[in-house]
Amino acid sequence: MSLPRMQPKDGVAWITGASSGIGAAVALELARRGWTVAITARRLELLEAIAERAVGLPGRIVAHAGDVTDADAMRTVVDGIEHVHGPIALAFINAGMAPYSKDAPLDLGALDRAIEVNLLGVARSLFPVLERMKARQRGQIAVTASVAGYGGLPGGPAYGTSKAAAIHLCQALKLDCDPLGIRVQVVNNGFVDTEMTRRHNRYKMPLLMPAEEAARRVVDGFARGGFEIVFPRRMVWPLKLINLLPYPLYFALMQRFANRRRPGSPGADP
Repeated sequence: MSLPRMQPKDGVAWITGASSGIGAAVALELARRGWTVAITARRLELLEAIAERAVGLPGRIVAHAGDVTDADAMRTVVDGIEHVHGPIALAFINAGMAPYSKDAPLDLGALDRAIEVNLLGVARSLFPVLERMKARQRGQIAVTASVAGYGGLPGGPAYGTSKAAAIHLCQALKLDCDPLGIRVQVVNNGFVDTEMTRRHNRYKMPLLMPAEEAARRVVDGFARGGFEIVFPRRMVWPLKLINLLPYPLYFALMQRFANRRRPGSPGADP
């Protein structure tokens, strides 16, 4: 079966976690390419500010507030978007968070928050839109995960675990959605310059990418098709290869990376 690559004429795009960062940048990029984009996050005033930035673009952005931790709210949002604007042809499930871990080596609170938003929040958003697309036998869905989900990284039990689970979820969904005519994609990105990364990553982030460039690559990935949308490739492919190594070599490399990030270690960031 040939899977669709949805276009503006097919319906509207829906983005969760769109009040800032990659979500907001992708919304504006889609509007530049002629889409009507429904954006969702908890704070309506932030969404409306993003929508105002799209005035004058070929497409438009409309705000629909909702919380991905509330399954009923996500169903209401999807129902409202489709009732007012038409069918959701493209869904970008992007809402996520990077909890700060206070306790080493494992902060249970941080792990709980990461799973609640980065995995269960994804599932709550997916469920109602998948129901609609299944009935139409057509649609396209992309989920934001991360290269942090490829394998265990120092300091990342909470965030990395939630993103690894999101990748696994997308892999499994693709196998079930292909026969239904629904394209499933996963976005595995490296460091992107957003408020969240500036707030939580207090070290020099290699190959840091502006949000606008990241958004162009994401939207190009929607148009190109294929399961995985990845960037920057100079980070992605080494990480993929490292995860093929025998565990003794893998852990030795990861420990060297961890040592460089510790204050006072040779090569550590100032």
